[in-house]
Amino acid sequence: MKIQRFLAVFSARNKEFLRDRSALAWNILFPFLIVLGFAFAFSGNTLNLFKVGVYKGAAGQVELDFFATDYIQFIPVTDLKAGVTKVKRHQFDMVLDSAARRYWINDTSPRGYILERVLNGTSDSAFSKQTVSGRAIRYVDWVIPGVLAMNMMFSALFGIGYVIVRYRKNGVLKRLSATPLTAFEFLAAQMASRLWLIMAITVLVFLGTDLLIDLSMFGNYGDLFIVFTLGAISMISLGLVIAARTASEELAGGLLNLISWPMMFLSGVWFSLEGIHPLLQKVALLLPLTHLIEGARAIMIDGANLIDISFHLLILMIMAGLFLAVGAYSFRWE
Repeated sequence: MKIQRFLAVFSARNKEFLRDRSALAWNILFPFLIVLGFAFAFSGNTLNLFKVGVYKGAAGQVELDFFATDYIQFIPVTDLKAGVTKVKRHQFDMVLDSAARRYWINDTSPRGYILERVLNGTSDSAFSKQTVSGRAIRYVDWVIPGVLAMNMMFSALFGIGYVIVRYRKNGVLKRLSATPLTAFEFLAAQMASRLWLIMAITVLVFLGTDLLIDLSMFGNYGDLFIVFTLGAISMISLGLVIAARTASEELAGGLLNLISWPMMFLSGVWFSLEGIHPLLQKVALLLPLTHLIEGARAIMIDGANLIDISFHLLILMIMAGLFLAVGAYSFRWE
C-alpha cells in the first residue's frame, strides 16, 4: 500500500464532500432539528401510560390482581439491579418482585406513588416498599443516542454505497483502474474519509445539543466515542457490500433504503424494544444499528462501561469484519 496514493484519494473525497454545502448542512442540521423537536414535543408530562417492570427471579412470578389493571404496561425484567436503575432514571415507574412481596419506586415520582396505591388496593397482603432516588431521564435524553446513530447510518450507507456506485456509473472507477491505485487503497481511503466525517459531525451535533438542552450523561465520553466509532465502521462496511458490484444508482438507492428503513424502525431509535413481540426482538439483534444504539444508551443513561456492553461491541466488530470481507472480495472496478 502506497501512503501517497491513499492520501490523494482520501483528500479528494474529503474535498468533494465539504464542497457540497447542501449535503454538509443536511448532515448537521437534520439530527439537530429532530432532537430539538422531540425536546419540545415531550417537554411536558403528556404520556399517561404507566410502566412496571416485573422481576421473574428463581421463585418465578406470583399472579396478582394488580396485573389486570388497565393503562399499565408490564415489562418482564430478568436483571433486578438493571430494573431498579431504570426506576432511578424514571424509565420504569415501579419494579415489582411478586414472589418476594416487594417493590421499588422513585420517591420523587408521582407515578410511582399512584402505582403504590393501586398495588396496595388490589392486594390482600402487604408488600415491602423500597425507595430509590435519581434524576429523571427525559425522552430527549433517551432518544438522542438513537437519533445520532440513525444519522450515522444514513451517512455511512449512502456516503459509501451510493457514491461508489455513482463513480462506477460515471466511469470514474474505470479510469482509476488504469492507474497504479489498488482496490485496497481506494476502498481504504473512501472508508477513512467517510469515518472521520461521520465522527466529526456526530461530535459536533452532540456537543451543540448538550449545550442547548443539557443532556444526561452518566457514563464515560471516551467509551461513548469508541462505541460510535465501531458502529460507524460497521455501517460503512455494510455500505461497501452494496457498492461492491452494483452499477445502477436506482438499484443502489433501492437496496440502501431496503436496508436502512427497517433498521431505523426495528433497532429502537424511537421506542424501546422491551415491549415489542419477542420475534421482532430477535430480528433486531441481527441489525448493527441495534447494537450501536443499545451500547450508546447503556453508557449515556445507565452509566455502563465497555465491559458491561462487551456483547454489543463484539457483535459490531464481527459484523464489521464480515461486511468488510464480503465487500472487499466482491468489489469490481467496472
